[in-house]
Amino acid sequence: PTGASRQVLRGCLEKRYQPLMGMALLNEYEDVLGRQDLFSQCALSAHERETLLDALLSVCRWTWIYYSWRPNLRDEGDNHLIELAVAGNARYLVTRNLRDLRSGELRFPTLRVVLPETLLQEES
Repeated sequence: PTGASRQVLRGCLEKRYQPLMGMALLNEYEDVLGRQDLFSQCALSAHERETLLDALLSVCRWTWIYYSWRPNLRDEGDNHLIELAVAGNARYLVTRNLRDLRSGELRFPTLRVVLPETLLQEES
């Protein structure tokens, strides 16, 4: 409840950060929210989690991906995140999965893959 990821999410909801959303990421979020076993220890009910996703979507900038940067990452399932960030001209891709998302063959000099803590430090 007090971690950096929550602070970044709150910053998005308060419009301090402009999150991007694309079809593949939305599908991934909806898939994860449907896995009840992941949320056995979650303080939020399923309805509250859906409401939170709806609130996040209300502040996201929908971004269409017109070009696939493939092959790029070892995990094919992560490529859409880089493509979304590039298509949306993002400065940061905020994730806890640094190892996989920084391992790409292609480099985008204006895009930094960072931890939530790093974003909070750099943007404060």
